[in-house]
Amino acid sequence: MSLAAGTVIRSRANPVVRRLRALRDRGPERDVVLLEGTKLLEEAIGAGLVVLEAAATPAAAARPRVAALLRPLREGGVPVRLVDEEVLASLSEAETSQGVLALARRPVFDEDAPFRGVPLVVVGVALQNPGNLGGLLRTAEGAGATGAFLTEGSADPMSWKALRGSMGSAFRLPHVAGISLEAAEERLRTRGLAIVATTSRGGEPYDAARLDGPLALLFGNEGSGLPDELAARADRRIRIPLAGPVESLNVGVAAGIVLFEAARQRRAKRGKEVARA
Repeated sequence: MSLAAGTVIRSRANPVVRRLRALRDRGPERDVVLLEGTKLLEEAIGAGLVVLEAAATPAAAARPRVAALLRPLREGGVPVRLVDEEVLASLSEAETSQGVLALARRPVFDEDAPFRGVPLVVVGVALQNPGNLGGLLRTAEGAGATGAFLTEGSADPMSWKALRGSMGSAFRLPHVAGISLEAAEERLRTRGLAIVATTSRGGEPYDAARLDGPLALLFGNEGSGLPDELAARADRRIRIPLAGPVESLNVGVAAGIVLFEAARQRRAKRGKEVARA
């Protein structure tokens, strides 16, 4: 018998529903991740996250793509529940539920992972908008960054809005969340990384700066940017020249410009090294 033909939970007072809601509502300090929708569940499973529990509406469970995800979970002993559409929607953080959600164990990354190879580490300083933070992680992974530090005051990278922005990058890109700025600086300097502050004023143009060595790129929050004292402590400062009255860019856009310039320089450096070999 297929999962879609099983018993359907129809009450919000059901112990399973209450448990899922309680786990969902534990907030930024939770040790579980709420996975909303087929795509995020696929990304989480592909990244090796441990799925603890899953739920789907009968209609969603009958779809081949969803069934292909749920079947091995059930066979592996993970509880998979059928839940009425309206009840499942009450657990969803999305405006329109996709009919499937799961709870997984929050990923834990090796603290050495961001420093492998020629490190390119992104430091998000008090990035409060979860969508922007998620987009930053996605851009960082796409540009080949080796890891990220997200300082105190930043949004939770495993919140639903941040996960929607990162589209699975938060599961794969090694990162440390909620770290103090002082601790992040100490780790970066101990590992020998140059700390580069991105600012709207002063500094050299980003495309004239050397970005092909071990370095950490600092990006400030959406409103105030980097604190002046932090920028002053950096080894270097860079800026993106802007035309007209525009004073600053969205942090995700700015990060994309600088990170892909760093990626370009690193490819060029590797090409020269191969040519000399």
